[in-house]
Amino acid sequence: MDAARRLLEAEGPSALSLRAVAREAGVSPAAPYHHFKDKAELLDAVAQEGWDILGQLMQEAKAGATGMHQLTALGIAYVCFARDNPALYRVMYDAARDKDALPEGMQQNKDSAYCMVRDTMIEHGADPTQETHLELASVAAWCGAHGLAEMAGFKQFDHLKDALGGERAFFDAVLSHMGLFPKAEPHC
Repeated sequence: MDAARRLLEAEGPSALSLRAVAREAGVSPAAPYHHFKDKAELLDAVAQEGWDILGQLMQEAKAGATGMHQLTALGIAYVCFARDNPALYRVMYDAARDKDALPEGMQQNKDSAYCMVRDTMIEHGADPTQETHLELASVAAWCGAHGLAEMAGFKQFDHLKDALGGERAFFDAVLSHMGLFPKAEPHC
């Protein structure tokens, strides 16, 4: 998996093959076949690792914030993950699109990044009995962070980053203007 991630970040998803991963890992060309039947299965495993890493980073961000600012911290962690791991981020969503669904358990596993958003909303006052409203709010928050992740690197926003004092301040400002995310605490 480490070899696959190194290749992915260095050369992109098209460079990934079981043979290339074996070469990168310094093992025989047949060795990866003991773990994965084909490239698709390898990509699924890499994508799942990405979701797990994203969940860990979001959990750390949430722990470092208080109150409703935790929701903003989750959004910023998502955007920073996408910026710092662009190839892995692409593989995660390519794998999901290939299956027309987020990974299994993403909406049920309380430790998943997606559930973290929903549960943070509940912790801070969202009514868990209003399932449709809660799900829509979770989707909206996820889409907001995803959209910002997709657009954050555009040069057209450099003047805003400069005016606001940097990239993280820009992320905070954009998320807070969406209405679902409160403005971060000054020390964030």
